Amino acid sequence: MSLTYQDVMTTDLSLLSDASEVWRKMGELMGDVKDDYQKHVQGALGDGSWRGQAQEAQQSTSKATAYEFAAAKKEAQAIARLLKEAHTELTRLKKAVKDLVDDAVEKDYKVDSTGKATYVGFDKLSEKEQYAARHDPDYMTSLSHAKERAQKWTDRITKAVNEVDEADQSVKRALTRAVGDTSLDGIGFNGFNAHAVGDLKKAGVPEKSSATKADGWTKKGKFDMTGPDLGTSSSGPAYGRQGMDKAYADLFHITGEGSATNGHVKLSGIGDLYGGGRATKSYGFSDKGIDANAEASLGVRAMAEGHANAGTHGVFGRLTGFGGAEASVTAEAGKDGGKIGGELFAGAKGTATGGFESGGISAGVTGEGWAGPGAKAELTFGKEDDGKFHIGGELGASLPVGGSVGMELTFDPDKISDTAGKAADAMGDIGDAAGSVKDGITDLF
Repeated sequence: MSLTYQDVMTTDLSLLSDASEVWRKMGELMGDVKDDYQKHVQGALGDGSWRGQAQEAQQSTSKATAYEFAAAKKEAQAIARLLKEAHTELTRLKKAVKDLVDDAVEKDYKVDSTGKATYVGFDKLSEKEQYAARHDPDYMTSLSHAKERAQKWTDRITKAVNEVDEADQSVKRALTRAVGDTSLDGIGFNGFNAHAVGDLKKAGVPEKSSATKADGWTKKGKFDMTGPDLGTSSSGPAYGRQGMDKAYADLFHITGEGSATNGHVKLSGIGDLYGGGRATKSYGFSDKGIDANAEASLGVRAMAEGHANAGTHGVFGRLTGFGGAEASVTAEAGKDGGKIGGELFAGAKGTATGGFESGGISAGVTGEGWAGPGAKAELTFGKEDDGKFHIGGELGASLPVGGSVGMELTFDPDKISDTAGKAADAMGDIGDAAGSVKDGITDLF
């Protein structure tokens, strides 16, 4: 959620400075603990007086423990520096907002709790002066100019608040990365981060994204990596809402996507790699209908998908792979369609999907190869959130080797209508051309 004008003006930023000092002291403490551990534990038990398998196991574990103490110091020191820089930067930007407001007030503008400026200069005039001003031929023009200037003040204040929000988001990204351990050093994933960066300008930059144009092609790309992460959530149900319970333990989630566009031609692709476990259940009743879903999975999942489109025509292909165990059951029914199905599988499987799109209608076929026991049956039909109408089904079984086959059809009313309109225009142009030819022949005689 973005910061508001009220958030910026009322937040006590001194807490960041206080927190920075606490984290700095924590870093020093972790350094002292590491030194004491190496001296009184590793040193005492590694002097050669204790030997055997137990001693070897203890020494291996103690190395990881000492590493984590050192990593904890590094992480705490990085967080301390980030919080200190955040205090300096956010204080500077907050002052810029306050200075703008003070300037506006000095020029007879009032700024409300949302950051909106209103001209109040006329209110400061005496009754006689107000009477004269209202009967001035240029009164309405002056009033209009005052409103325009008020909007400019509002826009400037909004821009300054947005700059504070952007800096705040930068701090959030930097702190999140500082506490995220994605290396196998020490105890492995989700330990303390020995590689934490304490520079806000480096650690707070957004995820990588690029856009280049060469030889008429506009190219864009984005890369994102998260994890490890662990948590649960629960929401609803409430009137007109769906209730959901979720638990997850993500080791990693990596996504990369890109596209190249040249006029009506567009090439795009996406790759996704996920490892971890998830379990969800949802249930609800709303104006769209009733639904109940439950699923659980544990393993590694990979997906690569590509599209090639020229206007409303194109082809697509998708490859997916999964290794682990998963189970799901789905039942949905409503005015826009329904879905029913279930799956139970353990092992490894690969999926290939290919199809085409033309004039708003797309069709695809799916084939899966399974190595492991499982069964699957699914039927879907109805309107999707983006307005498209979808029909699909899949059926498969394996004991222990087998697979599944499926199909999918999608109808996009907007594209179908657009294609029909273009066809009508083309037919009209052909008719006009035929009429012109006829007139030309008639003129010859």
